Amino acid sequence: MTETIVEVEEKTNTKEKPKQLPPYNVILLNDNYHSYEYVINLCQKIFGFPIEKGMQAAKTVDSEGRVILWTGPKEVAELKQELIHAFGKDDLIADCQGSMTAILEPAN
Repeated sequence: MTETIVEVEEKTNTKEKPKQLPPYNVILLNDNYHSYEYVINLCQKIFGFPIEKGMQAAKTVDSEGRVILWTGPKEVAELKQELIHAFGKDDLIADCQGSMTAILEPAN
């Protein structure tokens, strides 16, 4: 009789949890060419904020020079930033040339 040798390969659990990417903040920067109404409207349309939350964002960006509007995955943050930059000019301000500026920063 011939002996057959069978190699058994041990399976190890090599599945590692995917590393969580750090969340990013979408930060709206203040300027002198956009009204509170513009900021409130932007917050409502892009982020779904109620009027009161949009008003608070407008007050914060006006008084502190910046406000965090959203925090989450980088890809979504980039999309939100693009939407802000494409929002258009403020028709209530004669000297307004275009959209407000938003930056992204890692949330830490």
